[in-house]
Amino acid sequence: MPRLPLLRRAPHQGTAEPRPVELLHIGTALAVTLVAATLMAGGLLAAALAWMGLPSKLMVDTGNLLEIIKISLAVVGGIGGAVALVVAYRKQRLAEEENQRARLTARREDTKLYAERFDKAADKLGSEAPAVRLAGVHALAALADDWAGGRQMCIDVLCAYLRMPPEPEPDIGQEPARHSTWRAMREVRATTIRLIGAHLQRDAAVPWHGHDFDFTGVTFDASANFAGAVFSGGRVWFLGAVFSGDGIFFSSAVFSGAVVMFNRAVFSGSTGFVNATFSDSEISFEGAVFSAGRVSFAKAVFSNANVIFSGAVFSGSTVSFANAKFSGGWIPFDGAEFSGGDVDFTRVAEWSHPPTGLPEQATGLRLPSPPMSQPT
Repeated sequence: MPRLPLLRRAPHQGTAEPRPVELLHIGTALAVTLVAATLMAGGLLAAALAWMGLPSKLMVDTGNLLEIIKISLAVVGGIGGAVALVVAYRKQRLAEEENQRARLTARREDTKLYAERFDKAADKLGSEAPAVRLAGVHALAALADDWAGGRQMCIDVLCAYLRMPPEPEPDIGQEPARHSTWRAMREVRATTIRLIGAHLQRDAAVPWHGHDFDFTGVTFDASANFAGAVFSGGRVWFLGAVFSGDGIFFSSAVFSGAVVMFNRAVFSGSTGFVNATFSDSEISFEGAVFSAGRVSFAKAVFSNANVIFSGAVFSGSTVSFANAKFSGGWIPFDGAEFSGGDVDFTRVAEWSHPPTGLPEQATGLRLPSPPMSQPT
């Protein structure tokens, strides 16, 4: 069995610790506070005595004496209040620093726990036992749900597992045990695709929308189902992917604000983009090969989306755009080859922005009647 290639370990994702609070020693702080408060109080007392005419008056009557006592008490109270404020301020700052340290410690512990879960799940994907690999797939998916900061990394590992070339199917008559293991491994791959598809649904409990998915070279069979998936933001690569099964669905999928590449993909089965919406995105089928089966874009909506079919090869397959709507965006077919297949545009429901680069005469290409006008 092929083993999973070396996986990167989970990086530390904690927040940088703040600089410690730099405070004066309590004795120094109190001494500075007392000196400052005493000087200020002395100044205020001198000003008050001057206002009462002292020390120019040699005699102090009872009223003035009481006023001096009141001022002195107020000065002493003010100095005590200043000292109390300094102590309270220091306590507050030190308490805030301690709380921040506690939060960072808890965050580091959480990150450490996530990293340990990641390592264990990734190790399971390299097991020779299909059941262990299946557990690793579910563990990674659960970790991606719990760990928003490491979700992309978990997705990358799941996609890397799918990109690993599967072993050829053994002969069931000559090697029944190996064939049984091969079928189990195939089920692990199918489960991985189903989990990813489920997390791309509109109503997914923890959606993975907006993340990057690299399915380069992956073979999708009938177990692949992206019906109702939402590809919003992020980059999704199906470069060189093979869609060989019957009933691979992107029905009602939404491609919005994303970059999705089907470049050089091979469609040899039945793939449906029925009711799919392509808006404000770049979807590329450049160099894709439609060699067998049926690919349907029936009732698909292409709105302000660049959907590129340049260099695509349409041979031996039926590609239908029945009741599709084209408005805005750019849909080039420059360099596309039409031979031996059937590409049907005759029932396009709306054509406010027709595709460009379609040859006027090509085998298997059926355009609306009367022929559409090519933009200049």
